[in-house]
Amino acid sequence: MDSAVSDATAVDTAVDTPAAAPAEAVPAAIPVQPGPAGESGDAGPGKPGPAGEPDPEDGAQDWQLDHSRAPIATKIVVAGGFGVGKTTFVRAVSEITPLQTEALMTRASEETDDLTATPDKLTTTVAMDFGRITLDNDLVLYVFGTPGQQRFWFMWDDLVRGAIGAIVLADTRRLTDCFPALDYFESCGLPYVVAVNHFEGTERFEPEDVREALTITADVPVVIMDARKRYSVVETLLAMVEHALSTTPE
Repeated sequence: MDSAVSDATAVDTAVDTPAAAPAEAVPAAIPVQPGPAGESGDAGPGKPGPAGEPDPEDGAQDWQLDHSRAPIATKIVVAGGFGVGKTTFVRAVSEITPLQTEALMTRASEETDDLTATPDKLTTTVAMDFGRITLDNDLVLYVFGTPGQQRFWFMWDDLVRGAIGAIVLADTRRLTDCFPALDYFESCGLPYVVAVNHFEGTERFEPEDVREALTITADVPVVIMDARKRYSVVETLLAMVEHALSTTPE
């Protein structure tokens, strides 16, 4: 009897307590092998590297590839009268999606905003435009467009702070609109160039004719450009940078 009880207990114990599973083998660490181009290994031509690093063949600059380097960041301001093309200027040249603060025009501005020269204009800048362009491997320009209406001039002091120079856009149909910007930059001593934005269907004038009409000195560059065309805007920016360096080389 005792033997039978002992045998039954042994069977129950065997059923309730399963045999311990063999310890799982821990795999040895396997070194990561470089995969095909564009995968976890080194990036191949034209493909992103690890963690989305920029690739030189995609147009990345030296300062974007080498994190120990920093670009020479400079700031310029684009000013001028209402509807002269400042937003178009920034949009045409920016290598990033430009920041724009466009608002629909309403009847409330009919008595203050003259739409005679720009009857199709439906929006206006109420704060600023912002864009960026890399002119050289280590030279980056941050472009700030100012609002043109007089009621927004109180923002100019903040927008101009730290700028190396300015571009005053002018429309030959209403040159008087750029006088406030000229007076402002001359009073604060900021180097500037005058860029005549040539609109289709308007008479084309020579730079010296514009200089005489604006009564600006001979050392201030005057260029004729088209704010819709990137190459024309870049040439204007280069003229501004050259003028700023010649005026304040330090």
